Amino acid sequence: QVTYFTSLSRQLEFEGNTKSVIPLVSITYFLTITFSVISCLRLSCIRNNVWLACCGVISAGLAVLSSFGLLLFCGVPFVVTVANAPFLILGVGVDDMFIMIASWEQSLRKKDKPDVKSLLAETYSEAALSVTITTLTDVLAFFIGTWTAFPSVRSFCLYTGTAFVFCYIYTMTFLGAIIVLNHKREQGNRHWLTCMPVGVDKGQAEKSCLYNACCIGNCSGQSSQPESEHPMTMFFTKYYGPFLTNKWIKSLVVLLYGTYLAGSIYGCTQIREGIDLRNLANDDSYVIPYYDDDDEYFSAYGPRVMVVVTESVDYWNETVRLGIEKCTQDLEGISYVDKNLSHSWLRAYIEYAKQQSLNINDKGIFISNLTGLFQYVHTFEWDINKTHDKIEASRFFIQTVNVTSAIDEKNLVNQLRDTAKQCSIPLMVYHPAFIYYDQYLVIVQNTIQNVIIAAGAMLVVSLLLIPNPLCCLWVTFAIASVIVGVAGFMTFWNVNLDSISMINLVICIGFSVDFSAHISYAFVVSRESSANDRAVEALSLLGYPVLQGAVSTILGVVVLAAAKTYIFRTFFKIMFLVILFGALHGLVFIPVFLTFF
Repeated sequence: QVTYFTSLSRQLEFEGNTKSVIPLVSITYFLTITFSVISCLRLSCIRNNVWLACCGVISAGLAVLSSFGLLLFCGVPFVVTVANAPFLILGVGVDDMFIMIASWEQSLRKKDKPDVKSLLAETYSEAALSVTITTLTDVLAFFIGTWTAFPSVRSFCLYTGTAFVFCYIYTMTFLGAIIVLNHKREQGNRHWLTCMPVGVDKGQAEKSCLYNACCIGNCSGQSSQPESEHPMTMFFTKYYGPFLTNKWIKSLVVLLYGTYLAGSIYGCTQIREGIDLRNLANDDSYVIPYYDDDDEYFSAYGPRVMVVVTESVDYWNETVRLGIEKCTQDLEGISYVDKNLSHSWLRAYIEYAKQQSLNINDKGIFISNLTGLFQYVHTFEWDINKTHDKIEASRFFIQTVNVTSAIDEKNLVNQLRDTAKQCSIPLMVYHPAFIYYDQYLVIVQNTIQNVIIAAGAMLVVSLLLIPNPLCCLWVTFAIASVIVGVAGFMTFWNVNLDSISMINLVICIGFSVDFSAHISYAFVVSRESSANDRAVEALSLLGYPVLQGAVSTILGVVVLAAAKTYIFRTFFKIMFLVILFGALHGLVFIPVFLTFF
């Protein structure tokens, strides 16, 4: 049984991941369109909003197309993590659509403003603010993410942030226009599919219920009347709101929140750093069995590190040779290095010169006799970069041992680099895996820095756009609470803190604002007298759109759970937690806490 691996395997397998996720995009669009259509279905063939739902999804698709087109045209690198973006934009674009439609239907019910201009004006005054706040916070979260030290995170944040901007533009322009066209069709009593006028005559009224429902508007054969409230809105108004504001239920919610917070904080103390290198490849890649065998049989050995003399030095000068030997011994003195397994052409050459009685202190003799050494050990030829009378650079190898955990990897890289820096000869230590070990040096501080800056930015945006300081404090509280929850629970779901989960924690900030901002804003602007009634009104207005938004975003990323790559699965896990906890705060915790204060 043979398992194999080359120095390029890791990179090539990692780059191959993007192709594996492309088929999932089409499934996602299908799921989202289906969900949107079902959400917008009405029992009347005139009031049916199927086209509106499809256009909402198309609007999100256009945003992905525009942003990717623009950034690829500008030459921004497309890295594997960017392949997550379309799934995310789709969920959010559809979320905005639901809020727009909910506000439009709310305006229609008021009926005192029959003309289209004033209807749309009212819709925008209600929905546009909510959508602007959430877009602004999401875009800010992404653009703050571009300040990171990781280029892959930077690319992802640029692509997704730009897509959100386009998503907003299309929702405010394209979708608004579609809503008006759809309204004009309804005013003209036209069929949702054929756009033909729907009329009633005596003969049709006797036709079957199914025929009447499809072709006239409803079972009775009467021409369609304006639709009453959506059943889900009724549920939030009549049942869920009053249930949640009951004093016993409120104390239960407080208890539930205490449990959630305790679990999250415990999870945060157990957080693990670092990426397992096999996670960079596809599940059925040839490198996975190689890593498994390497772990099983050769786990005592760490990476074989290359030590490069980076500049041209006089190897025929004895002082220089002694300097190189001292540096080598210093590197071999590190606890992670086994000095018996080093591989140095210079040591071998000194031995060879003793056997052949050569005076290698003479430059000509030193250079001309190297070919004799290469006949003994062919591979040494690859360790020396020489022109006809000069050695430009050379390298030797040291073998590391007992590198078993992320802490070992971090210490190893630091100790090797520090030792090389103190050497009198210009040295560099290198192994292809060091690029991954380097994450450990900055990941925690980078994550904390990004999360704090983003949360601060969200607070400022909330203060500017939500005309109530108390409400802003609640939104900020929700952000902090969701971040702690996601960071804590991702540990229980076997997700480590690495550059991939770091992207998601930054996104998390943008999304945690979405749900809480909508509900808090509705609570603040409510004209009801008691706090409980305000909470019920906020839930009846926005409970259903928030729930739709949460479901659509989860539908957007759910197919990634089936991906054969760790990166995409991690993205699904964290997004799922973000949406779950975000919706939980928006629909359960925040309405209850708002009634206390």
